Amino acid sequence: MTSDSSHRPDALRAAILALLGKLAPGKSISPSDAARALAGSDEKQWSRLMKPLRAVSVEMAKAGEIEILRKGKPTDPDNFRGVYRLALPQKTTPPAP
Repeated sequence: MTSDSSHRPDALRAAILALLGKLAPGKSISPSDAARALAGSDEKQWSRLMKPLRAVSVEMAKAGEIEILRKGKPTDPDNFRGVYRLALPQKTTPPAP
């Protein structure tokens, strides 16, 4: 899918969630994985999605749907730079009484 519809936030969100849903707990994806899933392997096509994907990822992280990881650790979605990965939030179990 290389049409403008792949740039829609709902298409980007769906691609992220579909890829993350296939992973084992604790695993993550590169944002470029989601871009390639929508636009194919042509770098000219998928690279156009990276900026909109970042914006959607930030929104999703703020809503608690995903985590943005830097160096394997969750980071502040409002304040991160460089290479990042996306993961489903880790379910934390409360300590036993």
